[in-house]
Amino acid sequence: MKNEKDITTCLKGIQVLSIRGIAKKVVALHYDSRKVIPFSAFFALDGIHKDGKMFIDNAIKKGATAIIYEGELECFQDDVLYINVKNIREAMAKIASSFYDEPSSSLCVIGVTGTEGKSSTTSFIFQLLRLCKQKSGFVSTVSYSYGNETHPNPEHQTTPEATQVQEHLAKMRDEGAFYAVLESSSHGLSKKTERLNGVLFDVGVCLNITEEHLEFHKTLECYRSDKANLFRMIGSEITHKKSSCNVPTFAVINEDDATSSYLKTVIKTSIYSFTHNRKRFENAKRGTIFLIEEIKEDEFLSFSLSYFEDDTLKKIIIKTSLQGSYNADNVTASIIVVSRLLNEKIEVLSNLILDIKPIKGRMFSIDEGQDFEVIIDYAHTPSSFNAIFPPIKKRIEKKGGRIISLFGSGGERDIQKREEQGRIADLYSDVVILTDEDPRGEDSITLLEMIAKGIKNKKRGESLFIIPKREQAIEKAFSIAKKGDVVLLLGKGHENSIIFKDRVQPYDEEATAREILKKVYSNT
Repeated sequence: MKNEKDITTCLKGIQVLSIRGIAKKVVALHYDSRKVIPFSAFFALDGIHKDGKMFIDNAIKKGATAIIYEGELECFQDDVLYINVKNIREAMAKIASSFYDEPSSSLCVIGVTGTEGKSSTTSFIFQLLRLCKQKSGFVSTVSYSYGNETHPNPEHQTTPEATQVQEHLAKMRDEGAFYAVLESSSHGLSKKTERLNGVLFDVGVCLNITEEHLEFHKTLECYRSDKANLFRMIGSEITHKKSSCNVPTFAVINEDDATSSYLKTVIKTSIYSFTHNRKRFENAKRGTIFLIEEIKEDEFLSFSLSYFEDDTLKKIIIKTSLQGSYNADNVTASIIVVSRLLNEKIEVLSNLILDIKPIKGRMFSIDEGQDFEVIIDYAHTPSSFNAIFPPIKKRIEKKGGRIISLFGSGGERDIQKREEQGRIADLYSDVVILTDEDPRGEDSITLLEMIAKGIKNKKRGESLFIIPKREQAIEKAFSIAKKGDVVLLLGKGHENSIIFKDRVQPYDEEATAREILKKVYSNT
């Protein structure tokens, strides 16, 4: 996809304070000076620790011909266009949308938010649309597709910056996709980042909201409100006019979540919901709610789904190739979205669910011939711990096995969750091993000791170990695992690196675990 535009034609709706220099045509948009190519526009975006204007000279040396910045700038170079804006993040989002010819105006865009389950549900909706022969694209924490092949996502950001979001959408449009599913994080939906500004959402899904990312949002109320921005962006129209047709607008929410009442005050379009509570189901408006019951986890997840169709109560059994009881919510939300978008019967879609595949790093089992289970999962919050630990504990106790859990916590992120992570792991695990996740600028030992404060029932050196180096921690877990045990490797999942203060270490949890398993067994 080759784009070339006079950057000054992309300034509509932006508060521009001054323009210095002559208009320039640009072929790319960048906020990272290391990625600038000749004839780029460079956005001097502030990072966590550094002023983005520090990198302007480097961007120009690499070929940037237009600089967009906020605040004061002392030095200017000839033959470079400088645009001073009131709000650089808002400007970057709007310029990106204009530069790529407003791609979401040609797409039906589904946003998926929530504390847990976003990546899986985003993938499931995409897969289900594809199984219904609808050309679709998606972007998630784990991977992305523009309508054909699926590629791993190399970034640690759930929702990328606005320039990347708009480029992703443009590539979906240009490759012939009509449906675009976007995993929409609270950071991405926040007015602080403006990452999703300019995206014309049609459908919004909120799976749950529990306390997370308070280092960024400061309060649960702000976190909740930022999530709800997804529905504010959809608006109140019954349909949205896209370039080729009109598409319906609606919301899908979790009726059992504590924030459902609040979300209903924000949502101005049709609402569909799901619940595990029969009374809620019976008291709700017919045709707008779905009841999840009879969840079973033998080899794979299955559950019953009750709903009203043409005022007739129906009940079907949903069989999946997935693990984890929490996926009942994710699958149900996906079925609701696709059935309402395509006007397809639930029974028809239910027959396709068996073909939906799990995503990398979510309840993913590794078998190298060992006599204990190894499960990799991205779980890194108290709510995700509460979702995965109980069913595994219940299952493993029947076999007389133990749970050995291995995890850490993200550095320079919400510190309030750390002790709670320790408390939950302590409750369900027989052995806990604390190790690096992404320590970033924090001291590893200090960070892990904060988690250990919540672990009251484990003895150091016997059932509680602090081993910062993740490879060594995994080797320790495998060396003490016995027949019938489960080793849970949590927190990294699909990610491809570990972030330290001074370096980014390439890392693959699955490959590392397989290599160590082979090593441990070759020495026995």
